[in-house]
Amino acid sequence: MTQTFEKATRVEAPIRADEVTALRGFLDYHRDTFRWKCAGLTQEQLARSLPPSAMTLGGMMKHLALVEVGWFGHTLADQPYPPPFDVIDWDADPDWDWHSARDDDPVGLRDLFDDCVRRADAAIDEALARGGLDAESVQESRTEGAFRLRWIMLHMIEEYARHNGHADLIRESIDGETGE
Repeated sequence: MTQTFEKATRVEAPIRADEVTALRGFLDYHRDTFRWKCAGLTQEQLARSLPPSAMTLGGMMKHLALVEVGWFGHTLADQPYPPPFDVIDWDADPDWDWHSARDDDPVGLRDLFDDCVRRADAAIDEALARGGLDAESVQESRTEGAFRLRWIMLHMIEEYARHNGHADLIRESIDGETGE
């Protein structure tokens, strides 16, 4: 089964907006760009890499789902990781998110990704209500104390921008689809 997601449904980041709206707009734009890069692909296609890299779009989707709940859920709000991330032996395989995705169907991967984004958005909403973009994380960095929501959002935009570049190349190698 394949899922559809059209470029036309991608949220565009606003040109004129306050800081919160702009940051959320860019984060949503990058999330939607990633969805678009993975749309309509089979399990086999989502598991295909572009050598010499071992990265796959399915692995990237599972990784980004983990990063969403890691930064916004766990670090920012001290929420436990949701399934399947809550029972993984990360010491045995620190890249489990990347490796295990080859066994996942496209619908399950997309549902996991969308659920983690929904959880992340709820944590963002709570932090904004608590302290705006200066709301501090419950978990702290190793060297500089708490993270601020602003920093986490900017970091996630950077994370998506980097991986969307990878996704662009992998998608083009699969079926020739290109785009922004």
